[in-house]
Amino acid sequence: MTESLDRSEAPCDSVRVELGARSYEILVGRRLLVRAGQLIAERFAGRRCVVVTDSNVARAHLAALEGSLASAGVKTTSIMLDPGEQSKDFDHLEVLIERLFEARIERSTLVIALGGGVIGDLAGFAASIVLRGIDFIQVPTTLLAQVDSSVGGKTAINSRFGKNLIGSFHQPRLVLIDTDALDTLPRRELLAGYAEVVKYGLIDNPTFFAWLETNGAALLAGEPTARRHAVVTSCAAKARIVAADERETGVRALLNLGHTFGHALEAETGFGPALLHGEAVGAGLGLAFALSSRLGLCPAPDVTRVTRHLAAMGLPTTIADLPERPWSAARLIEHMTHDKKVRAGRIAFVLARGIGGAFVADDVPIESVRSLLAEFIDRGAAPARASGATS
Repeated sequence: MTESLDRSEAPCDSVRVELGARSYEILVGRRLLVRAGQLIAERFAGRRCVVVTDSNVARAHLAALEGSLASAGVKTTSIMLDPGEQSKDFDHLEVLIERLFEARIERSTLVIALGGGVIGDLAGFAASIVLRGIDFIQVPTTLLAQVDSSVGGKTAINSRFGKNLIGSFHQPRLVLIDTDALDTLPRRELLAGYAEVVKYGLIDNPTFFAWLETNGAALLAGEPTARRHAVVTSCAAKARIVAADERETGVRALLNLGHTFGHALEAETGFGPALLHGEAVGAGLGLAFALSSRLGLCPAPDVTRVTRHLAAMGLPTTIADLPERPWSAARLIEHMTHDKKVRAGRIAFVLARGIGGAFVADDVPIESVRSLLAEFIDRGAAPARASGATS
């Protein structure tokens, strides 16, 4: 459900996540960081806040948020962490929890996660376990976090066995999405988020995917109307799915389209800066559609449309597009066996019968996956072998 809210400045869109007594708003608009204090004070009068962010985000956005909260009379403490996916581990979780206690949090304290998916996951997980759970607010500043990780209550840290394996479901009380925050992102970060936007069209909204084929370049270039439409449409799609299946026992698994492959690729690269989550998802989407076609499920023209669009925007679509390394089909499959979607030892894949026709399959022959990966790994190695032969 969406509606337009006209507050003290420019109007913003509201998407509601319907979860009974735990329902909450997602507000999407421009200049929301400087209006955050007012919006929070209206909804949570008298509550003290602790802002959790990282050093990169702090330079761009912390002063605006702190100033807004101070102007609204909200007492605030800020905690700054290291940036990057490497911070999603036990060591950084412990540091954050200790600093929350140093800030003398109480059960009425609100944690505000200001940043991308790493900060949202880490701060949300900490909020879910300190004092047996306190409230938190998501203020996502990356496209990926705005359209995906800030909504739905999944909070987690990584393990050496895989991504997001240690965590909890802990819904935010409010999500504030300032689309102007995207102005500070490098194109690579925007593209990483764009892969998640495309995912919503591929799951069950072919009309949205067609819109992205026409408007995706404008969105990435910063055109405000295109950007807002994409964020609101993505949030509405995720809100609908989360409301129907909060804990991923059914339809919510469709949100993992491209992620079984993507998480394995991330694990193999050590969750580091060499491969961003959204880049891994882009390659994962291409691989999921290629596997669907190989199994006779998806028409070849749909596979071509998907890979052509992702590539045109600048995203990887297969292993050959990723940083060069000694990729191994066996190692990637081993990573997949640690995936949260494994059931009775079988790896579940989100496949597609076409654009907008995603479904969960837990009966995919592992040899088909192995063959597909080996083929794409070999394709990526071929140019290097050819180059070596002529040198």
